[in-house]
Amino acid sequence: MSINWKKTAIIALDVVIAVYLVLAVTAFNQPDDRAAICSAVNIDITEATATGFLGPVEVRRLLERNNLYPLAQPMQFISTRQIEETLEKSPFIENAECYKTQGGHICISLDQCLPVMRIMADNGDNYYLDDKGDILPSSHFTSDLIVATGHITRSYAQRQLAPIARQLMDNRFWQSQIEQLHVLADGSLELIPRVGDHVVYLGTPSRIPLKLERLRKFYQYGLTHAGWNRYERISVEFDNQIICTKRKKTKPKTRETQDNS
Repeated sequence: MSINWKKTAIIALDVVIAVYLVLAVTAFNQPDDRAAICSAVNIDITEATATGFLGPVEVRRLLERNNLYPLAQPMQFISTRQIEETLEKSPFIENAECYKTQGGHICISLDQCLPVMRIMADNGDNYYLDDKGDILPSSHFTSDLIVATGHITRSYAQRQLAPIARQLMDNRFWQSQIEQLHVLADGSLELIPRVGDHVVYLGTPSRIPLKLERLRKFYQYGLTHAGWNRYERISVEFDNQIICTKRKKTKPKTRETQDNS
């Protein structure tokens, strides 16, 4: 069997030309990373519209403090891994992802820790609880969160208050109705509502969903008719009953008159 060298050479040349064209087109369409400059930084924060700690401005400042903000920097010197590791050291960031685009952009995607309650304990502790029960340090952050006060240790906050905070924040009614949660010396709980001049006594931090549902029905079918300021104390401590203490009536003051006769 004789080999057609001429035909073989033509086929080999065609293959070489095809490979060259593919490599040339790829190299032409892919910008030289060594010459590219970062022209934009895109920061996407999960739940950014919720009651989170972070916004793009805070992320930029965090990177600037560590000399890692990539804008106007050569793309070849930007370490996406270093940016991720630095951001994830923040107690307010749960997860960070960073990558480059061919257009010279750096994209940063963050999952932030979401606060559900602020703790202002009698012992001087001032911090936040996130939706996973972790403790977040105090910051300049301000939001319409429920505040817990009183005799609160960190273990009590994480074991007892964190589940209650999630229940309250997951329900729009309670989120808008409850302003403060107070822990008494014996570990029992009181709720301070936004509407109504009364205190709700929950008792021990147990069966909270049942107590809240009983209280919600009383609000809906009781106080709407009786008046929100009729009682000074409402107790839902015990099952299947609600104990209300009426507000004491104060005698109207009488103006003293002087007899000039």
